[in-house]
Amino acid sequence: MTILVAGIAAIIGISLTLLAIGITLVFVQGRRAPEGDPVYVAMGSSFAAGIGLGPRVPGSPVLCMRTINSYPQQLARLLDVPIVDVTSSGATTRHVLHGGQYFQRAQLDALGPDTRLVTLTCGGNDIGYVGDLSFLAARKTKTLLGWLLRRLWRGPKSARQRDYAGLREDIVAVVAQVRQRSPGARVVLVTYPTMLPPSGTCDCLGISEAEAALMREVGQSLADTTKAAAEQSGALLVDMQQLSADHHACASAPWVNGWHNPAGTRFHPTLPGARAIANAVAAAIDQSTG
Repeated sequence: MTILVAGIAAIIGISLTLLAIGITLVFVQGRRAPEGDPVYVAMGSSFAAGIGLGPRVPGSPVLCMRTINSYPQQLARLLDVPIVDVTSSGATTRHVLHGGQYFQRAQLDALGPDTRLVTLTCGGNDIGYVGDLSFLAARKTKTLLGWLLRRLWRGPKSARQRDYAGLREDIVAVVAQVRQRSPGARVVLVTYPTMLPPSGTCDCLGISEAEAALMREVGQSLADTTKAAAEQSGALLVDMQQLSADHHACASAPWVNGWHNPAGTRFHPTLPGARAIANAVAAAIDQSTG
C-alpha cells in the first residue's frame, strides 16, 4: 500500500511539474514581442493563422497554430514583403485590440510607424460561427465530446441573438488604431469564405438542413458586418464570402473543409482556399493602387 501511495504521489507530482512547465512556456511565448520588420502586419483568428495548413511558423507561439501556408504568409511571398504575423487561432477582435489571449499583447502592438500593409480576418469567434458549426456536427458523433454536448450544450443562439453591432464597432476601432499607429498603412478587411452551400446540406458537413439554414444566416451576417465596418472605416474590403460562393465545403473544389474527411482542419480553409484568399487580396491591392 505504501508503494502504491508513493507511486500515485509521484505521478501527480510529475503531472503538476509538466503542467507548470507548459504554462510557463505559454506565458514566455505569449509575452515575447514579435520579431521582424513590420512592413506587413497580419492580424486575426484561425482563418488568418492557417490552422492545419502545414508546418508552424518558426518561433511562433504553439497555441496560436500559425502555419507557413496561411493566406498572410502566402500573400507576403506573393508581394515579396517582410511580414510580422500575429494571427492566432481562437482570437476575437477584443484580443486584437486589447490582448489577453495566451498571455499575449494586443495584436495591434505589432504595428510600427513604417507599416505599409495590414490585413484582418476576425469576428467568427466573437459571434460563435465556427464554434457552433463544430458543436452541431460533434454532438451527433459517438465520442466523449458528442456525449457531453448532447447533455450539457443548449444549442446555438439564433442569428439575431449575436452581437453583430458590437463586432462592427470593434472592427472599426481596430482600423482607427491602425491609422493612428501606422498612418501610411493600407488596411484590408477580409471576410470569411463561404462555408455552406446556398441551400440544403451535404454529408461532409455533418449537420441537418435546419442547422445549416441557421448557420448560413450567421455566416452571411458576419460577412455583412465586416462589409459595413469596411464602409464605415474606409478600409479596403476583400469579400471572400462572395468570391468563394462556388467553393463551399460541399462543392467539387472546396476552399473550406466540412466536418467529415477534412483536408486540414474542420470548418477552416483548405490549402487551395488559403491560396485563393492570398491571390484575391493581392489582386485587390494591385487594383486599388492602380
